Amino acid sequence: MKQALVSILDFLLGGYLSSSSSIPSHGLILQAPQKPIPISPPSSSSLCQNTPTSRNCWGEYSIETDYYTTFPDTGNTVEVWLSAEETTCSPDGYERPCMTFNGTVPGPLITADWGDDLVIHVTNNMKSNGTSVHWHGIRMFNNTQNDGVPGISQCPIAPGETYTYKFKATQYGTTWYHSHFSLQYAEGLWGPMILRGPATANYDEDLGTLVLQDWSHTPIFGAWANKQQWGITHELDNLLINGTNTFDCSEVSDPNCVGGGKKFETVFQAGKKYLIRVFNVAIDSYFHFSIDGHNLTVIATDFVPIEPYETNSVLISSGQRYDVIVEANAEPGDYWLRAGWVPAHTCQGVANSHPDDGTGIIRYERKLMSTEDPTTSDLVELPGACLDEPKESLVPYVKKDVGTVVGTTVEDVNVRFIHTGMFKWTINSSSLEIDWAEPTLKQALHESSTSFPAEYNVLPLNRTDDSDDQWAIIVIENAAVVLYGGMSHPIHFHGHDFYILAQERHQWDGKTDSFQFKNPPRRDTAMLPAHGYLAVAIQLDNPGAWLVHCHIAWHASMGLALEILESAGKITVSSAERKVFDDTCSSWSNWWNAPAPWPKEDSGV
Repeated sequence: MKQALVSILDFLLGGYLSSSSSIPSHGLILQAPQKPIPISPPSSSSLCQNTPTSRNCWGEYSIETDYYTTFPDTGNTVEVWLSAEETTCSPDGYERPCMTFNGTVPGPLITADWGDDLVIHVTNNMKSNGTSVHWHGIRMFNNTQNDGVPGISQCPIAPGETYTYKFKATQYGTTWYHSHFSLQYAEGLWGPMILRGPATANYDEDLGTLVLQDWSHTPIFGAWANKQQWGITHELDNLLINGTNTFDCSEVSDPNCVGGGKKFETVFQAGKKYLIRVFNVAIDSYFHFSIDGHNLTVIATDFVPIEPYETNSVLISSGQRYDVIVEANAEPGDYWLRAGWVPAHTCQGVANSHPDDGTGIIRYERKLMSTEDPTTSDLVELPGACLDEPKESLVPYVKKDVGTVVGTTVEDVNVRFIHTGMFKWTINSSSLEIDWAEPTLKQALHESSTSFPAEYNVLPLNRTDDSDDQWAIIVIENAAVVLYGGMSHPIHFHGHDFYILAQERHQWDGKTDSFQFKNPPRRDTAMLPAHGYLAVAIQLDNPGAWLVHCHIAWHASMGLALEILESAGKITVSSAERKVFDDTCSSWSNWWNAPAPWPKEDSGV
């Protein structure tokens, strides 16, 4: 039966699992680099086909389609089974306990087409942890119950239980799925996801995802208990690209340093243009991605197609995604691909003992292929500050303006000292702290409650009437002083793409005359600058309980988050979904009160 399920899953994922290494009983072998991603738009000959010379096409739809209001209904269902497991892994040759989906780090690639329905069954086969899965950046339009945040949109999935997530791919582009239960994704519990659709520039092949990551040889929950929960920086040990790297064990007596790590490699054919989907799943690292000797044409930020622009590197904070096209127009040879870890003097509060080792290899196809390391040089300048790509470059292709603003909220990010020199992050003087057994959505649905504990950090946002053209402005200020205010924070919204009205390196003066309301950059993750502010607008069109948080894993665990409870009276959940919701909470409470083997030690998200 198990083999049959694996075969079904392998078929649904396009042979992805069969291209991965099997998992021996003593630990984990990483999956092989993924194959080029096939494109499968509607096939009627009368429709505009998505080809290397017409990537703007997608059958009856195109890159011109306003995907917020219009999207295909393919009638196709992509069904996937995920198993959350506790095992050991050695992505860089150092063996340590980790958490995986289906036995690999990263978990299996999930692919679907724009307009497909996804049904994803998640079984918690871990013995000592609850879990959940968040589908990063997916709006979950009128579907908050499938957002996957324990304590907010659901109770955790108890060990031995299965939870099924259902949603439609109303957007297209690049993303990832990950556990939102405490720090689990930093232990390996995440995987890549591609929703195929049109593009703003042509390319020959889709090479799939290229994932930048930092990695700790100390289990993250141990690092949290010993240092990070008190605000003391834990130095990470390495960097990974697509889940793999090397680590020198020659002068290390640690028996866990078993060796065998590999650099990520891929092959270019001269003259071809490749789509590479780059994103950052780091615990706290900020990257400026580049490939020696090649320029990048950026065509999408998060789930938003943009007017293409050319650059030699891309700045990527945790949670952000960039689709880039690389033309193989250099002298055939071998080239370093660089994650480009940005040091602490630029991005305060980070530490890594091997910051220059985040490299992979591009090899041009030729008769005699080399196996040697490249000798190319990094000519890209380090960024001078911990910022996003220039706002002026991120011009959405589908033009959208901010409409009628019905309210403005200011949220101050600061710190609260708990011991001498030790602190937690706060938003408006409160650190997020949720109760996994009492999700916000449960209270909103069953108790019609508008009163929540202060530590839930609930921000109610409501329409003033039934008009769809109602918007809320949220200004997030980095108000902490001296050292703490010098840290930048990648802010991620659930349930919405936000419109970036302003993103400045100074405090807000309370005026909106400099805000950009006409076709501003849109995305779901953006940097709150050191000592500065981030002003965004969201359309009040998606009732639900939505988390807003810093995507530095440590900071989210230390409470740097709030919840938007949007139009609570208009949240609709079917009776069948309510039963699943209640049954999940009941199973969780039974397991947690048994009691669970570990106490809750952080915010919960």
